[in-house]
Amino acid sequence: MRYIPHTDADIAAMLQAIGVSELDELFSTIPADCRLEGGLNLPEPMTEWELRSLLEALSKSVAVSPEYRVFLGAGSYDHFIPESIHHLLQRGEFVTSYTPYQPELSQGTLQAIFEFQTLTARLLGMEIANASMYDGASALAEALLMALRITRKRTVALSTLIHPSYRRVVQTYLEPTDYQIIELPCLTDGRTDLSSLAGMSELAVVALQSPNFFGCIEDLEKAAATAHGCDALFITAFTEPLAYGLYKNPGVYGADIACGEGQSFGIPRSFGGPCLGMFASTMKYVRNMPGRLVGMTTDLEEKRGFVLTLSTREQHIRRAKATSNICTNNSLCALAASMYMASLGGTGLRELARLNYDKTEYLKGLFKKARFTVPFESPTFNEFVIEMPSGFADVRRRLLEKKIVAGLPLAPYYPELTDHYLFCVTETTTKEDMDILVTEVKS
Repeated sequence: MRYIPHTDADIAAMLQAIGVSELDELFSTIPADCRLEGGLNLPEPMTEWELRSLLEALSKSVAVSPEYRVFLGAGSYDHFIPESIHHLLQRGEFVTSYTPYQPELSQGTLQAIFEFQTLTARLLGMEIANASMYDGASALAEALLMALRITRKRTVALSTLIHPSYRRVVQTYLEPTDYQIIELPCLTDGRTDLSSLAGMSELAVVALQSPNFFGCIEDLEKAAATAHGCDALFITAFTEPLAYGLYKNPGVYGADIACGEGQSFGIPRSFGGPCLGMFASTMKYVRNMPGRLVGMTTDLEEKRGFVLTLSTREQHIRRAKATSNICTNNSLCALAASMYMASLGGTGLRELARLNYDKTEYLKGLFKKARFTVPFESPTFNEFVIEMPSGFADVRRRLLEKKIVAGLPLAPYYPELTDHYLFCVTETTTKEDMDILVTEVKS
């Protein structure tokens, strides 16, 4: 088929057919201050080598490891990725795979997703996991909607120690509805205060993150008991699933839904994406789960096969019965996570989690010896908060010139935490890096 450019007369005729006089009327629902006026501010066309030089120059304006010593986490973590994963992900049948509508042609993809579900369910201690979602934020929002459907109540209790970006996404999901969001404050030990929930009859769900945004491990057992005591569901969210290689998982403590970000499992940070939403629940709520589930069965010849067992999105079933409008999943990212978990195995995950914990405690100990304040004494994983002397922002800018990114300032997210900074350590951080950081901060 040959493309024929539209003339002004053609465009005018199309606009008349849909009842508008000019093209801009199609965008009238978008606020004026959100619309782009004029053309795009782009440079003139470049040759390949000119473009490469420009991108190299732009890259120098971004602080990335290993050139910089980066002590940032806050929902995105730097981990070593086995080279085997990079190699296997480039196989054509995985890179080009999409929704496996025809199981007879998609057995490899379906089995890979099935393995991801199995490994996710085991890691989180849950009975069933879906075939992945966009990212941790949308997974949490979908989990809350799921809980609201199940309980048919109107109130959501959300910890303020859940990642601020996740809470913004939840607000976007629920703002057009008549559901009520209650924010649970922080205790002095860096955990969530659950005291306001006692006897709350209209409570639909309680959601915590563990490790939370401050890196502290929440009391999941108490939170589950509190939620279930109000006849509500309990959701455990996470941004660092590696923590469950060391700490007990949400299923042990009675979580009804566990969801979060899987970027740590074989997915590079890549300046903020792509991400991976992990989602699991107890079997009794399986028909309320969003997304898709792959199951294993046998055919007429008793041969093992894999199929889409449950697809609750509106593209597969009637819209009125759909649980979500999630239109796809991150299959390639889920496959990377499967490869990562399978490569490490249970023993490897425990050892790596312990290494991350030990390195974090080493840096925390260095700060304590240097007489810096650690305001929250709860157990942590990968991240912890340090209260710095007034004026540390200037010191932090000076360190950036020395290619050291000294933590994340918390004041923009928690105004009451002026001069508090969130530091992150993983297995990629060396002892030398940590020693240099504390020495420079002290000087």
